[in-house]
Amino acid sequence: MDMADEADICRVCRSEGTADKPLYHPCVCTGSIKFIHQECLVQWLKHSRKEYCELCKHRFAFTPSRIYKCLFTGSVSSLLTLPLDMLSTENLLADCLQGCFVVTCTLCAFISLVWLREQIVHGGAPLWLEHQQQPQANAAGQQPNEAAGPGAAENPAAAPPAPADPPAHNEAQPEAPDGPPEQGEEPELDNEEEEGPAAEDAEANNGAQDDMNWNALEWDRAAEELTWERMLGLDGSLVFLEHVFWVVSLNTLFILVFAFCPYHIGHFSVVGLGFEEYVQASHFEGLITTIVGYILLAMTLILCHGLAALVRFQRSRRLLGVCYIVVKVSLLVVVEIGVFPLICGWWLDICSLEMFDASLKDRELSFKSAPGTTMFLHWLVGMVYVFYFASFILLLREVLRPGVLWFLRNLNDPDFNPVQEMIHLPIYRHLRRFILSVVVFGSIVLLMLWLPIRVIKLVLPAFLPYNVMLYSDAPVSELSLELLLLQVVLPALLEQGHTRQWLKGLVRAWTVSAGYLLDLHSYLLGEQEDNEANQPVNNNNNPAPGHHNNNNDNPAPAVGEGLHAAHQAILQQGGPVGFQPYHRPPRFPFRIVLLIGFMCVTLLVASLMCLTLPVFAGRWLMSFWTGSSKIHELYTAACGLYVCWLSIRGATVLLAWMPQGRTVIMLKAQEWTLMILKTLVVALLVAGVIPLLLGLLFELVIVAPLRVPLDQTPLFYPWQDWALGVLHAKIIAAITLMGPQWWLKTVIEQVYANGIRNIDLYFIIRKLAAPVISVLLLSLCVPYVIAAGIVPAIGVTPEMQILMQRRIYPFLLMVVSIIGILSFQIRQFKRLYEHIKNDKYLVGQRLVNYERKARAASSVPPPNPIPE
Repeated sequence: MDMADEADICRVCRSEGTADKPLYHPCVCTGSIKFIHQECLVQWLKHSRKEYCELCKHRFAFTPSRIYKCLFTGSVSSLLTLPLDMLSTENLLADCLQGCFVVTCTLCAFISLVWLREQIVHGGAPLWLEHQQQPQANAAGQQPNEAAGPGAAENPAAAPPAPADPPAHNEAQPEAPDGPPEQGEEPELDNEEEEGPAAEDAEANNGAQDDMNWNALEWDRAAEELTWERMLGLDGSLVFLEHVFWVVSLNTLFILVFAFCPYHIGHFSVVGLGFEEYVQASHFEGLITTIVGYILLAMTLILCHGLAALVRFQRSRRLLGVCYIVVKVSLLVVVEIGVFPLICGWWLDICSLEMFDASLKDRELSFKSAPGTTMFLHWLVGMVYVFYFASFILLLREVLRPGVLWFLRNLNDPDFNPVQEMIHLPIYRHLRRFILSVVVFGSIVLLMLWLPIRVIKLVLPAFLPYNVMLYSDAPVSELSLELLLLQVVLPALLEQGHTRQWLKGLVRAWTVSAGYLLDLHSYLLGEQEDNEANQPVNNNNNPAPGHHNNNNDNPAPAVGEGLHAAHQAILQQGGPVGFQPYHRPPRFPFRIVLLIGFMCVTLLVASLMCLTLPVFAGRWLMSFWTGSSKIHELYTAACGLYVCWLSIRGATVLLAWMPQGRTVIMLKAQEWTLMILKTLVVALLVAGVIPLLLGLLFELVIVAPLRVPLDQTPLFYPWQDWALGVLHAKIIAAITLMGPQWWLKTVIEQVYANGIRNIDLYFIIRKLAAPVISVLLLSLCVPYVIAAGIVPAIGVTPEMQILMQRRIYPFLLMVVSIIGILSFQIRQFKRLYEHIKNDKYLVGQRLVNYERKARAASSVPPPNPIPE
């Protein structure tokens, strides 16, 4: 290459060579087409798809360029700092959060495994895991059926008591009631495990023996010895390194066993089956792939368990069976807590599309834009729906006769343990329950949501859709309405005491009416309903005679037990445990069908009222406030519900006063009128003036300096400032109540203790409202006087005046904060100084004589040190 000739140019781009792009002459051609850039030649070769020059037919040659043979280049310091260079602080916070999440998942996984082991040990393993030991027991001359079955039937007193959480039926037995057969089968399993000569039984029971021989004193001693200094290695010992090693090892093992292996098993299976595109389209590729891996792992484990049983590998068979139970319970928990609420949430959304004038295309777009948020919101809605359904079932059990809801398992039953059912029942039983639960819950949604919406659109075409826009053209801020909803409306609506009693009364009235109309009073309420109507009983709990329903003795419920019992315990075998007789009228099945139809009509009418009445009342009331502007229906519905709640509450109070006579009602009215007037005055000061001043101060100190530049004028909205002040006042009151004892905390506690009925207007104004309002007014007025009165009198420039007016509030806040921090640190250092002085030099204490202030201090006699 001739770099001396400056006239040499590339024959492709016609530019000269540079240090970064030198010119080459790779062929025989001369003259103006002699030189060419390497990049230009490579692009031309790609375009022409030839490896030689088209003019001289010479083949171009390239020599390979490699890096240095030494891996590390540079100084020794770069070699020593290489591990630190591999670390990046770019995503440090995200990495820390992910690490905390992984550690939390590890801890929860190991705790769940230990707890599941306890369930298997104390509740007994399934029969398919233990049935291989029966031939060994028969070889020893033991007949299990003769030892346990007839003995338990003929001599019930000799049978051991059933455990606190008896397991449900397994797949080897036909469907039968969950009562005596279960208690008869449990001793059979116990006898087999105790008297079987197999060696693995003793090894399997070692864990239970260790649990029975534990000493509480040793645990307490270990808890006393394990301190934070020892855990964090601050005591100088090397035990901390051992703790770090075990934590890192267990986390690595958890990631490898419970995440890495199932994910890759599922990934290979998905790729092999050709479902990779469908999994990627779900936006949850990792989660779905891991679940598929767990499913295939469970199938592999049960297959290997069967092969081990065929070749009589007892240890391997039991180990594989226990691993299968762990994977099976984990998958069932995921289905119960994750999949089923998600299905309910999506079905609720689909059935309510017409209520919000939406379509499936809109939901698809929202899912593609934010898949995680969309799935979480639907899961949350489904979980709330399942929870309130279970709560309503519990309320029905308090009203109805024991035995009416025989097909639903009782949540308050101390013998009900869903984890034992997950362990013992086969997969097809759980799948049948899941499908039945989906059908039942989906039908209820159709009855109480989709059908009422269709009726509303036919009867009131202009009522729907609900306005759920995310923006508002109303003069009232959305933030203000949200704060009012959270701070005023929801606390009143979520008061479960009165609402639950009202709902229970409505259910009882409906039941009595339906019972007398259809001649099913004995079936629905029982013969002794009149005698037990005023007793707080739990009718469908039905403990056995001599057994007290003490939930404190029961083990702690597992995650998802309530959800499992809410929708997976449908279609239980047999009747209730404590069945009460009832009168069976003629044509009983037809009357039951009429009862179900009447119930459906009632639910439809109730849904229509709940969907229309609160929203209509809220729209009418909010129209006086916002005019013709449309606002979010959440606020109108909340306002309507609040008004309905107040109306029902007032009606119940009047009904409670009416039997006492007109004089008592007038006295009560006068008393409540005076109390309401006092409450209005207090609300005007405490909930009106103080939040307004507090919100305005927050606006001047924080919001305006951050949002509004110096060349613009800030605008203040008193309504929004008041709404923010309400939130700030509640936060300050909560922090004050949690903090140390001082005058404001004492006053607030006294006001809370007095309540509304014993409200002390003079005490609140003198001790609470006046001091707080004075401090807030001084905080607002003193900086303004300094910035608008004193600073212009000094003669500063207008720019400095504006700067002082806009920055004096945050400056004074910083000064006050620094003074407070310094005073706090000075007090802390004084305490530390006193502590060190007393610890090092204190040898005793002396008694001080009482002297009047007028006398001199020298009259005190010389001290006599008292030794410690």
